[in-house]
Amino acid sequence: MTRGASKSGARVAASKGVAFTKSPVLAVRLPDWRSRMVLFVLFASFAALGARAVWLQGVSNQFLQSQGKSRYERTLELPATRGRILDRNGAVLATSLPVRAVWAIPEDVLASPPEKITALAKLLGMPEADIRKKLDSDRTFVYLKRQVEMPVIAEIEKLKINGLDTRKEYKRFYPQGEVVTHLVGFTNVEDKGQEGMELQHQKTLMGVPGSRRVIKDRLGHIAEDLGMFREPHQGRDLTLSVDSKLQYIAFTSIKNAVEKFNAKAGAAVVLDVHTGEVLALANYPTYNPNDRSKLTGEQLRNRVITDTFEPGSTIKPITIGLGLDTGRITPDTVFDNNPGWMTITGKRIRDTHNYGVQTVSGIIQKSSNIGAVKVSQRIPPQEMWEMYTKVGYGQAPRFGFPGATAGRVRPWKSWRPIEYANMAFGHGLSVSLLQMARSYMIFARNGDIIPLSFVKVNEEPVGQQVISPKTAAQVRTMLESVVGPQGTASKAQVAGYRIGGKTGTAEKLVNGRYSRTNNIGYFAGIGPMSKPRFIIAVMVDDPSGALRTGGSVAAPTAADLFASALRAANVPPDSSITDIIIPEVPLEESM
Repeated sequence: MTRGASKSGARVAASKGVAFTKSPVLAVRLPDWRSRMVLFVLFASFAALGARAVWLQGVSNQFLQSQGKSRYERTLELPATRGRILDRNGAVLATSLPVRAVWAIPEDVLASPPEKITALAKLLGMPEADIRKKLDSDRTFVYLKRQVEMPVIAEIEKLKINGLDTRKEYKRFYPQGEVVTHLVGFTNVEDKGQEGMELQHQKTLMGVPGSRRVIKDRLGHIAEDLGMFREPHQGRDLTLSVDSKLQYIAFTSIKNAVEKFNAKAGAAVVLDVHTGEVLALANYPTYNPNDRSKLTGEQLRNRVITDTFEPGSTIKPITIGLGLDTGRITPDTVFDNNPGWMTITGKRIRDTHNYGVQTVSGIIQKSSNIGAVKVSQRIPPQEMWEMYTKVGYGQAPRFGFPGATAGRVRPWKSWRPIEYANMAFGHGLSVSLLQMARSYMIFARNGDIIPLSFVKVNEEPVGQQVISPKTAAQVRTMLESVVGPQGTASKAQVAGYRIGGKTGTAEKLVNGRYSRTNNIGYFAGIGPMSKPRFIIAVMVDDPSGALRTGGSVAAPTAADLFASALRAANVPPDSSITDIIIPEVPLEESM
């Protein structure tokens, strides 16, 4: 049969109602069990999907809810306002200002017009390249800048950049800037204390942040507020012992001294004799806590508390005081200090002049090294070590201030004769300026010593008796003679007030040897002597030029500070002398 005839026959068959499936060529015979299995599988699949849908949407919807929450629900932290830091009279030393953190969804922000990103970089004060580097990230959230001030935020919001949002936070502000920064300290970008009182009282100041739940859309905007989850608890205010007026006076005095004597650095501290409160603590060089972009280690150092040095001649009243208190000497005990030097185990000890025969009072007034050594030779080393310990030398600080150093006083059993002799006039041990100032309390407070406080106190603390009131009065008389015209601290005189104190000059160790050109000059004093109110200690580090000793650089600085502090505190004058007599060539203490 031809091909044409075959097609014609098929059409004829179809036209007669014969189904194609009946065709022997097209008919396919499948086993019945296969078709039933396919039908069963399809039915079971739809049943399983239906059951799963009922389970998820009806019986157990926790999974879908948790997935939805993870994508849209957020818990926002509500920062607590950090407590303020105040001076003893209520003046604000540190407070918190509302600011914003600028954050972005990189993908959305990069889709914005380039000119908007350029404008954003300009408002944030950042190079545009830095902005784009932060946005070139696989993360869904990045901070562009923290602690942006509110006027800048208002300008940023005008740009209307998709994917850009802000978060509320606080920025610390210090109204008195560099004047009080070494005492107050500062916080970091997370508003956590890093130095000073900000660090020491972090838990008190920081408070407890709160939180609230919200639903956000994909652009980060809040679509629904679900309510407060936890209320924030604001930080508590902290009232310090410092007096802002005295602090400014101390800072100005030490700054002027460093500049006048071309010194490396300087420091000063003012203590309240009755309460042990630190009324002022100043360092120079200093820094502005509101702008720490150029902060260096030299500026950051709190030299009053963290730096130690050999106390030099300022320790001689401690040596003399112990000798008087134990009855081994009296103010009138005579020592022959000729010919102006002495030798101990082959080492020579000198005075700046040959003072010849001197009483104990003269040893303090002229600051004789030889006299101090001869007094110490009457005192067992163990008793001297115990004296140092009682006044706080070499002891773990309990000042309540981070970074306070203990200084160094070696155990008395290891002292060699020359080492003990050196300690009698302040060499071979180390103290901080604050430790030195506190040790003079035994003379200002009739023989007892009290703890120091950087926080305002309302009641006078109980002291620990170190020497007798009689000994304290005797040493006060000697200290007052030091500030007279014939003493080493004649430049510490203050018109209208009786001041007492002791100068000191210590050569600095350079490459393991005492330098003849690098030294520290200091002065520790009490005023007024009729009824002591303040203890003031001043340190001038590495002065250059002709004037380098404590009597020449630290004593006049202390005089300026005493004069201003006593008048600012309305302390009545206790002296009728208004004409101050300073020798043309003031007596210098022995180094």
